[in-house]
Amino acid sequence: MEDDGTRDLERVTDAAGQLFWYHSIDLGGFVTPGEKTQATLDEEWRALGVPDLRDRSVLDIGAWDGYFSFRAEREGAARVVALDHYAWSTRLREQQAYYRRSLETDEPYAAPHLVPSLWDPVALPGRAAFDLARERLGSQVEAVVADFERDDLSGIGTFDVVFFVGVLYHLEDPMSALRRVAALADEVAIVRTVAMEVPGVSTPLWEFYPTTELAGDASNWWAPNCCALEGALRACGFRTCIVRSPVPAPSSELQRYLLTMQAWKT
Repeated sequence: MEDDGTRDLERVTDAAGQLFWYHSIDLGGFVTPGEKTQATLDEEWRALGVPDLRDRSVLDIGAWDGYFSFRAEREGAARVVALDHYAWSTRLREQQAYYRRSLETDEPYAAPHLVPSLWDPVALPGRAAFDLARERLGSQVEAVVADFERDDLSGIGTFDVVFFVGVLYHLEDPMSALRRVAALADEVAIVRTVAMEVPGVSTPLWEFYPTTELAGDASNWWAPNCCALEGALRACGFRTCIVRSPVPAPSSELQRYLLTMQAWKT
């Protein structure tokens, strides 16, 4: 006869199998089938160079399934807020099918919020994975539904550590976004973004993607080079910037890569 623990694990496994997962999260006896593996996410966490989080407050902007939020809680953070709107408002399984179809057929691809069949900011279908993980983990992470670019965030307070991972290149106005990050960060913001380097150019530059030039995704807008990101962060109020990822070696061609930078207020 099955015990309650076995039945609960079966329930979670069945429920998780109905959802699209971007993060692979260990829910205790079951790992969600994320696009990013546990090994990849653990390596990303290490590469961020996250400071000691014990008794600190953490904001995870663009939390999606919540890997970084739950990891921060596990690392001892006293308060963790997971903030999202875009991923949580999207019917992710349908959006992923639409995206893959566009790559295979050259069908025009529009961002999910422009496609009514993919977008539901009331029911928040894309939040189901986060909610399931939070319940299974017995987590105290706070979920905040807010449009980071446009909504008033003053009510959530400020935070010792702000994660801004995989978000910047999706935003139409990167400088305003970085000012918002600076207003929310008391100590450090950890930024991870698509970046680019132009051969023989050392001045600050941003590359603009008016349609689907970056990965076929119409929700991608901007990529800075390393000195542009550092300059923007300093202009927005951070005093010290530390590059945590290697900048590509000089090349004769434009290079795009993932850049991780810590921006400190002190």
